[in-house]
Amino acid sequence: MRRTARTAVLTAAASAALFTAACGSEAERVEPTTAPSSPADSADGAESGSFTPGDYEATGSYQTPGGTQSVDVDLTLEADGTITDLDVDGNAEGGNSEQFQGKFESGIDAEVVGKKITELDVSKVSGSSLTSGGFNDAIAQITDDARA
Repeated sequence: MRRTARTAVLTAAASAALFTAACGSEAERVEPTTAPSSPADSADGAESGSFTPGDYEATGSYQTPGGTQSVDVDLTLEADGTITDLDVDGNAEGGNSEQFQGKFESGIDAEVVGKKITELDVSKVSGSSLTSGGFNDAIAQITDDARA
């Protein structure tokens, strides 16, 4: 009986360690999909509404299990930071990345057009969560370029 109790405790400890490792691993993969400091930028108030209106483009990159991928983002920005037009083109050449980029492209306009660039926090669109990391990278570049 003593041996059975010890085995049960070791099994529970091993299960807990595996669960923790799996959760930590998932958190690391999801973390890059949050917008890089955009919400914090709007919190200071000083530069949140002052942009040079016009057309902007940037390429954002992100990591996948298959390697580094990228997306091209073209948008039109108003002086108050409102996005009025958006075009996202993925650069994947096959496999899962191409599929997920296609899903992302088909749903991103509804999430972004009409919103202020400093308020964006895209984490998952149409089932694609990793592509948003590249999108957020490009948005951060455009935000820096467009500040008046």
